[in-house]
Order: sequence, then C-alpha cells, then structure tokens
Amino acid sequence: MISFIVPAYNEEHELSDTLAAIREAASGSTKPYEIIVVDDASTDATPRIASDAGAKVIPINRRQIAASRNAGAHAAQGEYLFFVDADTRISRAHVSGGIAALESGYAGGGARVAMDGFIPFWGRLLLRGFASVYFGLNLGAGAFLFTTRRNFDVIGGFDEQYFAGEEVYFSLELKKLGGFKVLREPVVTSARKLRMYPAKDFLPKFFGVIFRGPRGVRSREKLSLWYDGKREKHPA
Repeated sequence: MISFIVPAYNEEHELSDTLAAIREAASGSTKPYEIIVVDDASTDATPRIASDAGAKVIPINRRQIAASRNAGAHAAQGEYLFFVDADTRISRAHVSGGIAALESGYAGGGARVAMDGFIPFWGRLLLRGFASVYFGLNLGAGAFLFTTRRNFDVIGGFDEQYFAGEEVYFSLELKKLGGFKVLREPVVTSARKLRMYPAKDFLPKFFGVIFRGPRGVRSREKLSLWYDGKREKHPA
C-alpha cells in the first residue's frame, strides 16, 4: 500500500486541488493507497475538506511541520510513504517514479520543484540560483518526499528539534542507508510566499535562516516566513 501523508494548517484554499491531484496520480498505480491529512490546529475548513474528500484526518496541535509529517507516518498503514505538502500538486510520474526508485534499492527521494502562478523577477532569480545549488547537492524538497516504512523507522522519521529545514536532515539520514533519488519531473507548489512578501521582507528572513544554520531553526522564533499562517484567498 502507498500512504500519502499531507500536513496541513489552514489550507482550505489549496487542499481540494492537492487531494484531487493525489487521487489522479495514484490511479495510475496498481497498488492500493490511502490519503492521510494531518490537521495541525487549523482554524478554517481544512479538516472538513479533507474528510469530505475521503482522506483520513489526524488532528494534532503542534504547529510544526516535522511533527505533522511524523504523526501522519505513525498513523499510516502503507509500506511506501509519500509526503506531499498541502499546496503541492503531484502527477502519476511522481508516484510511478518514486515506487520504481524504492523498488530498485534507493532509500528515498523527492523531486524538483516548479512554482505556480505569477512570480516576481527577484523571486525567479532566487529560485533559479537556489534550485541549482540545492538539487545539485541531491537533497529532497519538503514539498514532496518519499521513502519506505522500514527506512523511515530506521532513521527515526523527521527530526522534531527542527522547525524548518527538516527535509535536509531527512534527506541526509536516508542517504546513509543508500541512494537518494531526485526525480527530474517537477512537482508544482505554491509560490504564494514570493507573491505575498516583498523582497525587502522575504530575503532577510530566507537568508537569515541559511546563515544561522541549525541553531536558527530549533524554534519558531524568527521563522515567520514558515509559520505566519498567511494565505492567498484563492489558488494562483
């Protein structure tokens, strides 16, 4: 079985399309699947939308992405674990590519990322440079990650001492078990932060986290870029 784990906080405007994309992507596989939405203290219609779409809803109150993903994995019944952010669209190629990678011996993987809608010029430059370095290092982006139940348990899941960047440490731990596959077909995720923040606000927060390193992501302090809860009223 494939378990799709979707961490969500106030994602009523994005979640329906994400879940529909997962169902369409999973329909191309012969394996049974389940969708688990981890509702981390949403105050909007997120849990209702998830339930109406047939997903299993796991409520938590942590406001932490690593904890949300771990809660979903612990509730999952599948041998294959696919983590999909609530504002991210996957396709059949991501499911088939992920399963093929795992069955050929890779310990886990992810995919390149494309952003939706309008992106300001400074944002396009940032994404191009960041993606070149990040994926050049063969790391998985948090928007889409996959591994097996066994490997997830061996590495202890996502490290909950981190409130951001946990996907980097997750990727590095999986690499210790074997190969890590970054699929070339990009998933499509929301560029809302690049639209909602001006460059003068976004760039200091973004690079501040990078330069502070691990010590800068061990609490929500100074991580408003990830935890402010701002949402566009409609998907791009």
